Amino acid sequence: MVSSSGASSGTGTGTGTGTGTGTGSSSHGQNSSFELIDQRKQKRMLSNRESARRSRMRKQKHLDDLMALANELRKENSKFITSLNYTTQQYLAVEADNSVLRTQMMELTNRLQSLNEIIQFMSLNNFANVNVAATAFLSDDSSPPSMVNDNLMMPWNMMMMMMYMNHNHHQLQQQQQHEEQEPMLMNMFEYC
Repeated sequence: MVSSSGASSGTGTGTGTGTGTGTGSSSHGQNSSFELIDQRKQKRMLSNRESARRSRMRKQKHLDDLMALANELRKENSKFITSLNYTTQQYLAVEADNSVLRTQMMELTNRLQSLNEIIQFMSLNNFANVNVAATAFLSDDSSPPSMVNDNLMMPWNMMMMMMYMNHNHHQLQQQQQHEEQEPMLMNMFEYC
């Protein structure tokens, strides 16, 4: 009987001790695994927070860069608009000047054409007048040749007047020489 009770007590002790130790070590392992999971969660949360903070900073920096670029582009756009307005004003001014010059050129072209027609017409009339003047010179007429429209400022008439004056001057010189030689001849005849 002693042996059986000893056996039973041995069995009870063995069972009790084995079970108690197993439960304590498993709860300690569970606590360790929970702590490890918590640490991992904490690290992951910290990492996520840091990653989100860095992402926000990157986005903010990108936004600031875009705002600065937009301001620069606005300034350049304003400069281009000012330059374009100035160039447009200059173009319009030059175009207006060109329009005036084209109008003046047309007027001057018309005037030149009219003057050429007048010169051509007067040249034909003056050619006939030259024949009249030449006849007058050859006929020793003392009156000046007829002038076209009596206008002394016309080139042909100016030339004709000069020819007439030279002709008269030459005639006066010849007459004076003749008058000077005439008394000498009379004296010679008287001496003879």
